[in-house]
Amino acid sequence: MNILRGAGACCAAALLLTAGLCQAQSGADDNVDAAQIIAAMEAAFGVTPGHRRNHIKGTCAVGEFKGLEAARGYSRSGLFSGESIPVIARFSLGGGNPDASDADKGVRGMALQFHLPDGDLQHMTMINVPVFGAAVPKTFYDMLVALQPDPATGKRDPERFRAFVDSHPDFQGLAQYNGSHNPPPSYANSRYYSLHAFRFVDAAGDKTLVRWYFDPRDGVKELTDAEREAAPNDFLESELIGRAQQAPLEWDMRIIIGQPGDPEADPSKPWPGDREEVVTGTLSLTAAMSQEEGKCGGINFDPLVIADGIEPTDDPVLKARSATYAISFGKRISGQ
Repeated sequence: MNILRGAGACCAAALLLTAGLCQAQSGADDNVDAAQIIAAMEAAFGVTPGHRRNHIKGTCAVGEFKGLEAARGYSRSGLFSGESIPVIARFSLGGGNPDASDADKGVRGMALQFHLPDGDLQHMTMINVPVFGAAVPKTFYDMLVALQPDPATGKRDPERFRAFVDSHPDFQGLAQYNGSHNPPPSYANSRYYSLHAFRFVDAAGDKTLVRWYFDPRDGVKELTDAEREAAPNDFLESELIGRAQQAPLEWDMRIIIGQPGDPEADPSKPWPGDREEVVTGTLSLTAAMSQEEGKCGGINFDPLVIADGIEPTDDPVLKARSATYAISFGKRISGQ
């Protein structure tokens, strides 16, 4: 059975528990709960009944993961057994607009569900930016409020959003990154980052603070300004499907070894660039398909669905993500 830790123990079982219980598990000390975040998200992006509130536009893929022996010195997880671990993946655009342009600036996501040899599940829910835009859930909530359309005009107010950025230092790292990078020509040409720190637990029970990222073997690439201007509204899904038909899409999983003083519970702060990295396995996706044809559409990629050998840190944003995912999942499976 899955080992679900922290808020995930409540929120992964969203169908069995009330929304109020999950709200209580999110960052209450930041004066915002999961229900408020979802309401702000719906006001900012609108609602497409039966679909995700965020990262609504996505594509499924399937394949396998093979862990390397080097990883077993840090984690006893079955993920690193060396066996072929079946994987269901979902790639996505940030935001709640199902008609968003694939050439828009902003985050791209890769969510993975690993089916471990002992029957457990392991989730990894990542984006292609090395830092998150919030140190606490309240910042994420404030961002959503700043994105809500003006009732008088029906349009977003750029001055209101600029004021939010100026008043929230923990958002500025993500804003600067997105402003200086164009989107990729393919989901297969992005790195995807854990954002949060976790602890790997080895066979002796010793723990190592880590972050991780998935590094594309085809290289990190970005659209030029001219390519971005000329790109069609929808190209990422067909590109991914076509590319997977030609050859597997591959990423190396790299863990970054934390050192004393590295932020454990603030995903808005990067770690120093000189930290040791270890390649721990390879993700190989062999087929991609639409959400309607694949299995990823029905999965709640709760980042706190984690199996033995990996533990979460006391990160309030990680806990809040789990709680908001649960409420969103409950709404969409009920057709709301």
